[in-house]
Amino acid sequence: MVMNTSLKAMFARLHRTVRELRAANGANVTVTFALATIPMVGFVGAAVDYSHANSVKAAMQAAADSTALMLSKVASTENTASLQTKATSYFQALFNRPEATGLQVGATYTASGGSKVVVTATSNVKANFMGLMGVTTMKVGVNSQAAWGNTRLRVALALDTTGSMADDGKIDALQTATKSLLSQLKAAASQNGDVYVSIIPFSRDVNWGAANYQSTALRWDLWDEVNGSCSNNNYDTKSDCQSHNKTWTTKNHNTWNGCIADRDQNYDTTNSAPSTSVNASLFPAEQYGSCPAQLIGLTYDWNALNSKVDDLYPSGNTNQGIGIAWAFQSLTASPFTIPAKDPNYTYKDIIILMSDGLNTQNRFSSNQTSIDTRESITCTNAKNAGITVYTVQVNTGGDPTQNVMKNCASSADKFTEIKSANQLVATFNSIGTALSNLRISQ
Repeated sequence: MVMNTSLKAMFARLHRTVRELRAANGANVTVTFALATIPMVGFVGAAVDYSHANSVKAAMQAAADSTALMLSKVASTENTASLQTKATSYFQALFNRPEATGLQVGATYTASGGSKVVVTATSNVKANFMGLMGVTTMKVGVNSQAAWGNTRLRVALALDTTGSMADDGKIDALQTATKSLLSQLKAAASQNGDVYVSIIPFSRDVNWGAANYQSTALRWDLWDEVNGSCSNNNYDTKSDCQSHNKTWTTKNHNTWNGCIADRDQNYDTTNSAPSTSVNASLFPAEQYGSCPAQLIGLTYDWNALNSKVDDLYPSGNTNQGIGIAWAFQSLTASPFTIPAKDPNYTYKDIIILMSDGLNTQNRFSSNQTSIDTRESITCTNAKNAGITVYTVQVNTGGDPTQNVMKNCASSADKFTEIKSANQLVATFNSIGTALSNLRISQ
């Protein structure tokens, strides 16, 4: 607070008054007492005026803090005059203390060593009691700064789009909540590349996209086994057909619908890059009839991400493990193209897993405990790789709390269980706020 000069002046006057009282010997007791009350009133009044000025300062500080945060969203695209205009407008909308006069608001933006907005404000507050000592106003000043840009976000959304998401308004709530989250993440980015997002819809499988059918990251043995025709219609699989000395004709791989099943164990729980020299590391193509919407890898194309949310539809059984696995993969390794990380920045990798039901089926089993076990290993591997995991259980059907999701979260506060679909928007907004705050360092 800029009040030191005023206080020094007041105390100087008090000091002179006391010296004059001590020197005077011709006054009577009444006059002396009357004069002595002046510094006492001054001290009491100073406390009252100081308290009032401090109240004004607190309101100014709150307004300055909020103004700095709001300016941080636009500062990189504004010129100096426009930034100053916005700062004054924001501050005056937030600060309503008419007793503060002569308000001055300043704002500066710098981009060297990380972006930073500094907001300053000063005003004068009338001194009601200290006027007796010749101090009519006190100057109050505050400053606030928002620094960002040294932390960048990469967020993978593993979203359950199984058949049960058609119930209780869940798929609609998921689309609304996800679009709201994307808006928050977009707002947290001051420039392209500050925030990347991938979206991994999952059911029993994930959908990498049929256009990738020529990729060397795929294995086709499982697909070829059941996608074709036998020269004898009594046999429906390649192995049965050939074991009876019949001819199996495999369908063209360009008829694949893009669905991927779990990799061989233990590759199903890791982010190991696929290698043609290790068949178990490749991604098994599968013609799953309830294939979810196609996933999208890391991007800051916000229109494409929102369009992907529109594509979501409910179908199929639940395999949270494959959702986590591909979210993990999308942040770290091929078959995704991972944008290079600039050594001048700190990066935070995030997975948000949302599911509404218990695990029911993966490539290997329909036993929940078995599927949960695979998922738990994947979660541990992702967290050990430095990824922060949020999990959201949308429990509208009275299921027990899913310990596999609760334990998958990086900490207790990062697991949320909600009982109605309409709570999903608030839950995602809360996560979005937490992630946005990672972009603000002060």
